[in-house]
Amino acid sequence: MRTNDFDSSSDEDDIKEEELTPFHISWLPLTVVGSSQFLGICALPGCKYKDIRRSLQRDVEELQSQGVQSVFVFCTRGELNKYRVPSLLEAYRQCGFAVHHMPFLDGDAPELEHCCRILEQLRHNLDNNRRTVIHCYGGLGRSGLIAACLLLQLSLTMTPNKAIEILREHRGGGAIQTVRQYNFLHEFRDKLTLYQETRDVAVERCVSR
Repeated sequence: MRTNDFDSSSDEDDIKEEELTPFHISWLPLTVVGSSQFLGICALPGCKYKDIRRSLQRDVEELQSQGVQSVFVFCTRGELNKYRVPSLLEAYRQCGFAVHHMPFLDGDAPELEHCCRILEQLRHNLDNNRRTVIHCYGGLGRSGLIAACLLLQLSLTMTPNKAIEILREHRGGGAIQTVRQYNFLHEFRDKLTLYQETRDVAVERCVSR
C-alpha cells in the first residue's frame, strides 16, 4: 500500500504539521533477559483526544520506516472509536502489518489465561525475528505490564521491581500505572506456575482417558 493511498480523515487533513503531537517508539532491549531482540512500545497512533493530535498516516509511516512487521493492540474497539481511530486495525492490515488485537480494559490487568496467550504470541513473533510493537492508549499501563511480564517469563533472575525499573527507564515514570497492575506483576510468577500445573494435570487426564 502506498502512503498516498492512505485513508486519512478530513479532520486529520486540517491539522497542521506543527500542531501534531510527537509520536515515539521506545525500543526495549531484551538483552537483559538473554535475547538479542527488541520490543517496541508506543502510544496509540493517530489518536485525537483532548490535547493529543496525531496523524494516523504519519504515525503508520513511522512504524513502517522503523521496519515494524507485527503490532499488538491492547485498546478495546470502544477506545478506538473514542480516540477517533476506528479504522486503525484495518489501516494496519492494509499496510502489511500482522495485527494481534488482544484488548483488555484501561488501568486493568488481563485475566491470566489471556495474558499467557498474549505472551505466547509475542514470544512467537520475537523468536521468529519479527520486528514487533505493542501499544495501548498511552503505551504505559497495559503495554508496560505486558512487557514487564515478558521480562519475568524470559528470565528467572528478573524481579518485578527490576522489571518496573527497566520499563520506567524506557517509557517514563508512568509505566505500570495502577495498584491492580502492580499487584498482578508481583503475583505473576506464582499464578503462572499454578496455572501451568493445573493445565498440565488437565492434559494428562485427557490423555489417560
